[in-house]
Amino acid sequence: MRISPLARATALMVQLAAGVGSAAAQPVPPGRAPTPVLAPGLIPSLSLQPLPKSEPARPLPIVLRARTLSNQLDLTTLAEGDVEFRHAGLVIRTDRLQYDHAADLVQALGNVRVSRGGVSYSGVELQLSVQRFEGFFLEPQFEFLQLGAGGRADRLDFLGNSRSRASNASYTSCPREGGTGGPVAEPAWVLQTDRVSFDLETNEGVAEGARLRFLGVTILALPTLSFPLDDARKSGWLPPSVSIDNRSGVELTMPYYWNLAANRDATLAPRVITRRGLGLDVEFRYLEPEHEGSFQLDWLPHDRATGQARQLVQWLAEGKLAGRLNYSVDLLRVSDNDWWKDFPGASRSFTSRLLPQRLALERPFEFGTWGAEGLLYARANLWQVLQASDSPITSPYQRAPQLGLRLDARRAGWEMALQTEFNRFTLPRGEPADSLRTEGDRWHLLGSLSRPHRSAGWWWTPRLSVNAAAYSSSRDGMSAAALLRRSAQQASRVIPSFSIDSGLELERNAVYFGRTVYQTLEPRLLYVNTPYRAQSGLPNYDAAARDFNFVSIYSDNSFSGVDRVSDGHQITAGLTTRLVDAVSGAEALRLGLVQRFLFRGQRVTAQADGTPDGEPVTRKFSDALLLGSTSVFPGWTLDAAVQYSPELQRSVRTIVGARYSPGPFRTVGATYRLARGLSEQLEVGWQWPIWQAARATNATAAGAGGAMARAVAAGGSGCSGSWYAVGRLNYSLKDRRVTDSVFGFEYDAGCWIARVVAEQLSTGRSAATTKLLLQLELVGLSRLGSNPLKVLKDNIPGYRLLRDERGSASSPSADRPTVSPFYD
Repeated sequence: MRISPLARATALMVQLAAGVGSAAAQPVPPGRAPTPVLAPGLIPSLSLQPLPKSEPARPLPIVLRARTLSNQLDLTTLAEGDVEFRHAGLVIRTDRLQYDHAADLVQALGNVRVSRGGVSYSGVELQLSVQRFEGFFLEPQFEFLQLGAGGRADRLDFLGNSRSRASNASYTSCPREGGTGGPVAEPAWVLQTDRVSFDLETNEGVAEGARLRFLGVTILALPTLSFPLDDARKSGWLPPSVSIDNRSGVELTMPYYWNLAANRDATLAPRVITRRGLGLDVEFRYLEPEHEGSFQLDWLPHDRATGQARQLVQWLAEGKLAGRLNYSVDLLRVSDNDWWKDFPGASRSFTSRLLPQRLALERPFEFGTWGAEGLLYARANLWQVLQASDSPITSPYQRAPQLGLRLDARRAGWEMALQTEFNRFTLPRGEPADSLRTEGDRWHLLGSLSRPHRSAGWWWTPRLSVNAAAYSSSRDGMSAAALLRRSAQQASRVIPSFSIDSGLELERNAVYFGRTVYQTLEPRLLYVNTPYRAQSGLPNYDAAARDFNFVSIYSDNSFSGVDRVSDGHQITAGLTTRLVDAVSGAEALRLGLVQRFLFRGQRVTAQADGTPDGEPVTRKFSDALLLGSTSVFPGWTLDAAVQYSPELQRSVRTIVGARYSPGPFRTVGATYRLARGLSEQLEVGWQWPIWQAARATNATAAGAGGAMARAVAAGGSGCSGSWYAVGRLNYSLKDRRVTDSVFGFEYDAGCWIARVVAEQLSTGRSAATTKLLLQLELVGLSRLGSNPLKVLKDNIPGYRLLRDERGSASSPSADRPTVSPFYD
């Protein structure tokens, strides 16, 4: 569900009618008007609300307070001086009010102020028939307290409990500014309409002559538009978006939202790309009781830059079939290898050059007597590999089919896990098999049996596991040397392993840096004994050496996947201490040290067909890992991780980071990464004010209420404007060049924000795609243009929006607004 700026603001105006109207539509016996209760000693309360729907219907009284009250029994009541009229959540304050009992009519004159449901109104004259809810409000001004925005109208007519009409209405979140005694200047942005009609029964509003003006210029105008009166979806055109990049030029997209049903919708987005031609993006979404998914098509029928048709197709789906059979689909394909370079933001894959095609059927089941849970599954995992001549990548194996069974059981303190699976491994289309990468079948079984023991302050878990596999390899494409190395095309192996994982959890109260904290001491020992089994003659379809870090060093196997199992007789010892704030529970300091001792050398490496890509480990002591992080210094966050080699007596990998965030919208951080002999990088990210205006102090005097004044002052600026620099820079010290970067500015004028962000993505050793993102955010209304917020949040640690998301006007995520579309 998406929103347009015009529709959202105009829909907000409905609260002017809906709020007051609902206050009057309370149950009262036919033919009888509510009886006023004269209460000079009322205690003011802004939380007075209508009765809950669960309450039984009963007449609700009118409560009236004033300096002077005069009453003609069952005829009229006249109140003068600081008058306050209340009825079922409706509060009217005025200088003079007259209530006609027979006609059930309220007439308020002079400084009329109305409050209802978080919306405040003020005007010169109000006339309202309470029960029929018919009447008018002259020259009303209104403000939505939660949004810090409001507007005015020449006249608001109430046409019944469900219908109303506003004439010459406007809406903005900017204060009105002007010289003393002079004309009032037009707000920086304002939505104007000649007439707006609301119908609560049909949940529809119709605006005539709608114009959105920004800095005195009309940027959107429509003779007629219709919109829903809440966040319900409605078919219509969405605001256009514009993006610019160095490979495609200027791209203009004009999306149309199609509300097919309550559980189905589609978005059709025609687009024009200056260097490529016309295109069409289509997205279809559905949500059924047992099925949900989306389909996306990005289509260029003729790309002038390449001379061919190009497209992206993606289908995501999951649901239930007969019985308890679940299915999932993740299919993504593009037309050519250069798609990821030309359209780097179009693909939703985590890896831009490895596009998945996954299908899965799963059937969960339970054995209640044994306390076991299981899963029977059939899957297919395929890939489309986008190659580049200057930076080729090694494609993973494709698995089709992948048939498996998984069981997990707990009984009498014992825990058992079992997984067995059959896989058919093939190479992607067009990639020939060779002596190192052969196709074939594999059946494997992974099982473990453990008995955890835990008590206050300590725990230990003995575990017995087994890794068994059988292979059947294909001769197709194998070289003569590879055939000679294999005495048979069938091979199998069974490798058991025993481990004991244990640790202590000690804690004490302490005072450091003037703060009361809990200090922990957490030693941990892992003993592993796995016998050596020769595996150099076996295929390697999915095994690779694990990254050496604080998680992987405590694993039984040094390799991921199934095809390689590291032999080992070793013990891993580590120690971690933490300081935890006793009040907030936040971690203020963490220090850790861990190292592995080998009783015998490790002979197995991640090799294939006898060709090693690593040397056996013969050192008694592994590299040591040191970890530290702290936030004890106000505004600072420091962290570091070092891999130290006792053999080389120096670090082989280092990550050091520091971030300084003294307050909102102020953050700057740097990270240094070193992998000795491989890479050396420096990353710097920031969001910082470079020029800040004085806070607005005249918002209330200029006609904006307190909530609007707070909205204008939010972010540290008034409408005179403040500038912020944002960005992230990744620099390769080894290659002496910038890899990826983001650089831009944000201008906060209080009631509107402008963003200009340039993003450069490396697409090769000497190639990059640069994209320019422009956005105008009208606070309290909507955002126009291409959206850089996801780029900023993903790339700048500690980045914060200059305005918080509004629940009623914003979406759960900044990059996909859930607002209703507008004009038919």
